[in-house]
Amino acid sequence: MASRPTARAGQDHAPTNPSGLRQTYTASSSYGSAGTRSAPTSQGSDGASDHGPSAGPSRPRPTEITALLDATLDFREQAHEGPCNHGAFSPRPTSPSSSIFGGDSPSASESEAEVPGIDGVLATPSPRKRKSWKRRWASKIKSKKMSTSSALAQQHGVRDSALMYLSYYLPVMVWAREYSWSYFKGDFVAALTVAGIYVPMALSLADNLAHVPPINGLYSFVINPLVYALLGSCPAMIVGPEAAGSLLVGSVIKASVDRGEGGDEDATLQARICGIIAGMSGAMVLVAGFARLGFLDSVLSRPFLRGFISAIGVVIAVDQLIPELGLNRLAEHAHVGHSSSVDKLGFIFRNLDKAHTLTFAIAGTSFLVIMVCREIKRRLQPRHPFVAYVPDRFLVVVLSSFLAYYFAWDKAGVAVLGKVEAASGHLFTFRWPLQPSNMPHIREAMSTSFLIALLGFFESSVAAKSLGGEGFAGIQLSPNRELVALGTANIIGSCFMSLPGFGGYGRSKVNRSTGGRTPMSSIILSALTLLTILFLLPYLYYLPKPVLSSLISVVAWSLIEECPHDISFFLKIGAWQELGLMMSILLATIFFSLSFGMAIGVGLSLLQVIRHATRPRIQILGRIPGTNRFENAEDHPERLEFIEGCLIVKIPEPLTFANTGELKTRLRRLELYGSSLAHPALPRLRREDCNRNIIFDIHGVTSLDGSGTQVLEEIVRDYRQRGVRIFFSRGPEHDSKVGQLLRNSGILELVGGEHHFVDDVHEALKLTEAEEGGELGVADIHDRGTRLL
Repeated sequence: MASRPTARAGQDHAPTNPSGLRQTYTASSSYGSAGTRSAPTSQGSDGASDHGPSAGPSRPRPTEITALLDATLDFREQAHEGPCNHGAFSPRPTSPSSSIFGGDSPSASESEAEVPGIDGVLATPSPRKRKSWKRRWASKIKSKKMSTSSALAQQHGVRDSALMYLSYYLPVMVWAREYSWSYFKGDFVAALTVAGIYVPMALSLADNLAHVPPINGLYSFVINPLVYALLGSCPAMIVGPEAAGSLLVGSVIKASVDRGEGGDEDATLQARICGIIAGMSGAMVLVAGFARLGFLDSVLSRPFLRGFISAIGVVIAVDQLIPELGLNRLAEHAHVGHSSSVDKLGFIFRNLDKAHTLTFAIAGTSFLVIMVCREIKRRLQPRHPFVAYVPDRFLVVVLSSFLAYYFAWDKAGVAVLGKVEAASGHLFTFRWPLQPSNMPHIREAMSTSFLIALLGFFESSVAAKSLGGEGFAGIQLSPNRELVALGTANIIGSCFMSLPGFGGYGRSKVNRSTGGRTPMSSIILSALTLLTILFLLPYLYYLPKPVLSSLISVVAWSLIEECPHDISFFLKIGAWQELGLMMSILLATIFFSLSFGMAIGVGLSLLQVIRHATRPRIQILGRIPGTNRFENAEDHPERLEFIEGCLIVKIPEPLTFANTGELKTRLRRLELYGSSLAHPALPRLRREDCNRNIIFDIHGVTSLDGSGTQVLEEIVRDYRQRGVRIFFSRGPEHDSKVGQLLRNSGILELVGGEHHFVDDVHEALKLTEAEEGGELGVADIHDRGTRLL
């Protein structure tokens, strides 16, 4: 064996396997300073006389610790012909010669012959041409994906034109070219079915929940589906008003009435506030689409949404009990219309003897009929799909209107819809909502508009993902284009003071199941709603308001009915944190107000996101006995062995300003206790010399920002000042952004140079042995190994 081997790259070599210097011990025999170390694990070694091509494999067998990018540092010399006097430090015959932070660069001829591409698609560069001003302008506005796509298209002989990209952003250009009359029958039947079920629902949402003129709810079914059909990327999606958004609009209108800005009968003010909320919600969604924030549908957790939607269902059900019992006028005199759900329940129980019997009978009967029909359709539809075409709610509306007219229920004390007209007296009056004169209302409705936008986009995203796989050929689902389509639709709708409209899974599923395959069904639905506004509204004069309330109660029931299933599931898996979040939102909304429940839910959800994002997930690694594989030592420490004098730390995530705040603290805890789960009140469990070599496995550090780089540099500098050797395993490529940051920040120089960046943890262990061997001397190594044994 060579005398006094050193760790210099390109000179002497690290051992093929750790020698007696690197003792191993398991958690059961010794962990830290306590106990006696076990005997060294048999690793095997390469003989000193094996130097030829048969001395060993060309590369070690790949494992989960093998670097994915193979251009990594090899601190060993290349294999050579003739005798070799390096002993156990003999190089492998096919050791790599390039480093991740340096090495021989390819020759000029090689660099000209090889052009990097995508999976080998781009083989040779085209001759350089002088670009015209048109080409220069086009190259500036093209994104990186567009440039890559252009090259791919040219390579495969596909025509690359501006129309191709325009068709992607305007899906109507795709489906309109392929549309045929064979689709029209299904689209027309689907639109007619959806109109029969949900057009009466739009009247109910506007009148009973949003407290705006009923025609403003119909506006949402005229404008929003039409705009979405042109811009949306989910062909089967039906956009329109939702119960949650309508209730939030009603809460803003009630707040303005409480401040004395207008009475309950001021339809003009109510319509204007409705348009302002729809405009702000649409603007927020549109800006999010241009900013490519389509990933935001994953920010709110499932427990938050289920808790908040269930709370909305309870609030809606309690609200509708008052008109269903005929207690509207009494509630106005008692000023309970703006109270919490608990206060409204108390009012209802105190005044049950004053309920209007006929009103309650009409509401109860219509509710039971709709629920029975709903259950029958659910049971029969798998065997008899045609039952989905039955517009049961439309039939209830028509029949109840006829009965109210025939029996003069309005004279018997039953409230009827009356004349449906626009607040301005003219249909489709244009009014730009986001103007300076509306600034007081804009400030008051800002938070509510944000929540409407967030909830609306989330529900639309869930519906689009559920329906997108069965859409029209050639249209690809895109969250960012969904944001642009929904935002544009709501901004245009707000100019006519319509309710906010987003995609709903229920009506979209009805549309698809009844034959709707293309966005033409949305256009037909818009036309049918327009015909209703122009010609059918006079026939709805005698529509009983208790029937509208019962329609809303059915929606409330559908919002609540999935909550027990989620609660039972979370109970089964012991998800107490999720259950606590759901119950907090539910109780806060019921006992206080919708806005308070909303604030609690959003606050707790964001705290969870921040906590999850800022918590470092570093791990201490131990070796599986008899192998070169390393696993998380905190899972099963008794099954792993630990390397004497070495702390192996895995960083499995990008380092950013968000998750490096506690990185030093958690590293210190690993040094002291060997586990991040230990309480800091414990005394030190690991001796100082157990950490004289620290190996960082940074394969998961795929990105690094300025703050993360600074914290990592401070950590490395502190270790080096304490005399600790630092090694990096499975590091980035030389030309990568992370590699440049490690080099420019001085971390590369601090750790000792390029040869401290190695392929895997096993190579780092051999390098620590080589460096300690160079410091102690070969004789000292053998003496120390003998004493430990």
